[in-house]
Amino acid sequence: MTAEIGVFGGSGFYSLLENVTEVKVDTPYGPPSDSVMLAEVAGRKVAFLPRHGRNHTIPPHKINYRANVWAMHKLGVRAIISPCAVGSLQRHIEPGHFVVADQFVDRTNGRVPDTFYDGPITAHVSPADMYDKTLRALAVEAIKANGIVCHDGGTVVVIQGPRFSTKAESIWFTQMGWQIINMTQYPEAYLCHEMGMGVVNISLVTDFDSGVVADTEAVTAHNVLEVFKSNAEKARTVVLDLISRLPQDLSGIGSKETLQYTRGDGHASSPFDIRIFE
Repeated sequence: MTAEIGVFGGSGFYSLLENVTEVKVDTPYGPPSDSVMLAEVAGRKVAFLPRHGRNHTIPPHKINYRANVWAMHKLGVRAIISPCAVGSLQRHIEPGHFVVADQFVDRTNGRVPDTFYDGPITAHVSPADMYDKTLRALAVEAIKANGIVCHDGGTVVVIQGPRFSTKAESIWFTQMGWQIINMTQYPEAYLCHEMGMGVVNISLVTDFDSGVVADTEAVTAHNVLEVFKSNAEKARTVVLDLISRLPQDLSGIGSKETLQYTRGDGHASSPFDIRIFE
């Protein structure tokens, strides 16, 4: 069984689809967060994997990100859609808005290993333009086509979790000019990039982080879930719409070609270099 498109999302994205097949995938990094659900959307083979588990039992700092991404890779996925809930760090980005991030700032700690390149071949993969431009443009189109306020581009600050930010931290993030805050984009999106898969983030804004920029109450898990649930159908509609917009030929999606220049020993390639993404 294979898939060409992957979605890190739970039952809310596939529960209404027909002929959903549950598949367990073994990986060299242990078990993924859950089984992978395979379904057909707009004639495309799609794999759905809930990053927190189907019952949301895995906190962000305990997710086996390498296993999740490897499972998608093993199924043949070329394009990854990574929807998530985020807090806003800027007053003009309001709850209910969507953001298609184009950069991240890693403020996590202890999420190791956070790379597939543990040796003996050392690789240095640049995330300078990590989110796929083609997928981003199509995501923006899908969001706007469904009448949702969309912010094209933005930096997502990824914190360790499971705690939220202090007010001092939130003020700092805002003053740095960053737009949104989340707990899962790193290393999830970066690992997809290391695998040569194209990845796009669709962020659903649920709150104003610690409440500083909008002079509101500090975020709570209850508030996040309430807003996310009320906008879950919008997120599902956008993701399924985006899948229908993806090009039939996904060979131009992703970063596989650029990975040949990442070897730490200076060689672009070698007969003995069986790269992990092949």
